[in-house]
Amino acid sequence: EVQLVESGGGLVQTGGSLRLSCATSGFRFVEYVIGWFRQAPGKEREGVACITGGGPITYYSDSAKGRFTISSDNAKNTVHLQMNSLKPEDTAIYYCAAGIERQCPPNDYRGQGTQVTVSS
Repeated sequence: EVQLVESGGGLVQTGGSLRLSCATSGFRFVEYVIGWFRQAPGKEREGVACITGGGPITYYSDSAKGRFTISSDNAKNTVHLQMNSLKPEDTAIYYCAAGIERQCPPNDYRGQGTQVTVSS
């Protein structure tokens, strides 16, 4: 059974930082693309950052470049998203996703999501 379990969301002030984690199981981690997309009310889904399970290929959206860093821990089949210099427009539900195709966001599997709220 494939599982993606997100953690690390929460409430932070503008300029603050959060670190999201996605613990995965049930598929060959190093063969997949794993990443994060976000969904805010009234907005389209946005692929934020992705990484190949074995590293080191990464992708960042324009809004994430320079502020967010995605990394993978192959020993733990876990992906992290370090988010710095957060802005109110980063407020959204963040989902971890995984897929075999080289695209971001991946669309084979996804987690339940974790809320990120940035106050002004």
